[in-house]
Amino acid sequence: MDQPLPNAAARPALPRTVWVLGVVSLLMDLSSEIYHALLPAFLTITLGLPVAAMGALDGFAEATASMAKLVSGRLSDRNQRRKPWILLGYGMAALSKPLFPIATTALPVLGARFVDRFGKGIRGAPRDAMIADETPPELRGRAFGLRQSMDTVGAFLAPLAAIGLMILFRNDIRAVFWVAVIPAFLSFGFAWVMLRESGDHAPIKAKIKWGGFRDLDPAVKRLIGVGFLFGLARFSESFLILKGIDAGISASWSPIVLALFNLAYLLLAYPAGILSDRMSPKGLLLVGIGLLVAADLVLAKGVSLWTVGLGVILWGAHMAFTQGIFSRMIADAAPEAQRATSFGAFFFVSGIAALLSSLGAGLIWDRSGASATFIAGAVLAAVAGAMLVLLPRSDRSAT
Repeated sequence: MDQPLPNAAARPALPRTVWVLGVVSLLMDLSSEIYHALLPAFLTITLGLPVAAMGALDGFAEATASMAKLVSGRLSDRNQRRKPWILLGYGMAALSKPLFPIATTALPVLGARFVDRFGKGIRGAPRDAMIADETPPELRGRAFGLRQSMDTVGAFLAPLAAIGLMILFRNDIRAVFWVAVIPAFLSFGFAWVMLRESGDHAPIKAKIKWGGFRDLDPAVKRLIGVGFLFGLARFSESFLILKGIDAGISASWSPIVLALFNLAYLLLAYPAGILSDRMSPKGLLLVGIGLLVAADLVLAKGVSLWTVGLGVILWGAHMAFTQGIFSRMIADAAPEAQRATSFGAFFFVSGIAALLSSLGAGLIWDRSGASATFIAGAVLAAVAGAMLVLLPRSDRSAT
């Protein structure tokens, strides 16, 4: 009776680094998503800006993050260090938070979002490379799923906190923004103290030279192509909030849309990661793309709160079956000496797609309405799925 179960004894544990980065991500997302939850109403209602302006703000912010990922990923591979870049990224994000409550016009908000997203970009590729460095290949899906799930815990709690704080401070958004500064600095402090970088990945005999995208592994380049099309289809969650407002949710309660989205994301991200260790990641990614098509179609036709809620849940489910899966497939396909660079290139191209997507979604929304915006997203997602199906079976990441 005292003997451990055979499968429990044989099951390896996830590295400590994965858990530490999960907690760091949770705290930072708790802070960032409070701002994200309130910005759509703040920009379009309080400041009176058009939806296209909100789309431009989100798009440029995400593109900034992605360009920073390309640079930090390459530099991280060059000196085979991850932690300094991770700390720099989280530090910049933390320092950007006080800029939001002191902003009085759209321009300072844009500056704050720029610094915040630039910090996110700097830490993104080295962080995912560190997870891949220190996690056995057979556990990578589980590791990325756990980090994504813990990140989403913060994203789920944030809109609930935003609603509670708005009630507590009687709709004083600036006061809420000041409170949101606290978890951001806790995130940086936890990373500074608890994150340890092993040297196991450092002694690489022949480092791969970087001469541009042409030097990337062919399997990585194919995944980047799919990621670009997918990014065009997946515009900012701010449009989900606006859809909720159109359906009758008040501005004060609009963050509940993000809470519902993140709940679905949270519940499915870790199971999806575990599944990707046991079956084809490519198949799971196709499921995620299919869920996005379904979400877009439901949101395009939905006018009631219940229908919009279903569409938001499907949107969160598609994130669970795509974000961690993409990371796992890049980690599998990339050569070790080019791992952070490959992540950076993937995120860079995805960010350019996010910029174009959010800009386009805002323009379509202003000119043709919400329904046309989501239908366009569904069409682009279907094209990305078709491209994924055509990937060669020889790709290590797709089999």
